Amino acid sequence: MIQTSTTIMHIIFLIFSGTAVLATIALFTRQSLLVAYMALGAILGPWGLKLIGDSALVAQSGDIGIVFLLFLLGLDLQPQNLLHSFRKMNFITFISSSIFFAMGFIIGWFFKFTLTECLVIGAAVMFSSTIIGLKLLPTTILHHQHTGELMISILLLQDIIAIVVLLALQGIGDRILSFHDIGYILGAFPLLILTGYIFQRFVLAKLLMLFDRIHEYIFILSIGWCLCMAELSHFMGLSEEIGAFIAGISLATHPVSLYIAESLKPLRDFFLVIFFFSIGAAFNFNYLPIVWLPAIIIAATTLLVKPLVFRQLLIRNNETPVVGSEIGIRLGQMSEFSLLIISLALQANLVSAGVSYTIQAAAILTFIVSCYWVVMRYPTPLATTEKLRRD
Repeated sequence: MIQTSTTIMHIIFLIFSGTAVLATIALFTRQSLLVAYMALGAILGPWGLKLIGDSALVAQSGDIGIVFLLFLLGLDLQPQNLLHSFRKMNFITFISSSIFFAMGFIIGWFFKFTLTECLVIGAAVMFSSTIIGLKLLPTTILHHQHTGELMISILLLQDIIAIVVLLALQGIGDRILSFHDIGYILGAFPLLILTGYIFQRFVLAKLLMLFDRIHEYIFILSIGWCLCMAELSHFMGLSEEIGAFIAGISLATHPVSLYIAESLKPLRDFFLVIFFFSIGAAFNFNYLPIVWLPAIIIAATTLLVKPLVFRQLLIRNNETPVVGSEIGIRLGQMSEFSLLIISLALQANLVSAGVSYTIQAAAILTFIVSCYWVVMRYPTPLATTEKLRRD
């Protein structure tokens, strides 16, 4: 019988040795690297070969990759441009989220799930993946087009809605749902921004000016600042990703921001590999015969409807059809928040295990298809052809 390893060293060995093999095969066969990472998780995880028996530690490590991703994206954006995009995207985010919620609810009702399960399915379908949307977005788009700013605005506004949903689910699970708590969470967002601005203005800026030639110090200071804001955000009831993004935004106008962004990319990619591995490792394949049909229907509807809705809303907001189509396709999947929402709902006994694995399977399917769609059609850092490869 295969023994399950629990040492961190052996887990990292399995993940990155296996990833090196599958990534090589993926490149030779012109497949997406993100799909290779998830496939390896399914092969080695608790429901595959069981070489990694507990995916919880792997998932927690992978979450760090999302934190660094948002921090680096914040470094690439000017605050005034982002605020302008926020104002433009408020209406689009609210309307699109409402449409996607109704879409998920109707599909759940069609398969005769309970009212509560339909509500949870609707909530899980509302959001697009921050990690896939931004991982496949080249830096050149962020620098030379406003496509990146529009996408990030939509995704961050979705994150705020998702936080409220998660808070509600947590409250239902604890049987204590306080609107005062929800108001506190929403008020914490501007407070976090103010805290980040003040500390950067009066502390970080001075330290960077004094020691800007010591690259190792800048590297350590930037990681400490990122994780400090992430922890502060978590303490205030927000997500770590929002805190990391604000930490990046606060440094975006500083000349050293470009150096920080370049130096942290390898660290970001290290943890993102673990994140996608954990997605594949978490799925229980014993449920596949039960959940395959509703999962395919939810995934197919999401992949078809989301690009169309985003495209039409963006065109009505005076964006060009080209920009509307590209953003719609890049945001045409479900989200990592979908997995967290369904996990909390299962813990609160709001949904059955079958519904939970239906959403997990649907999310993974949308991740895979969306990755292929974007990589084969638009410039990305992971493109399979030189013509579309942009870092």
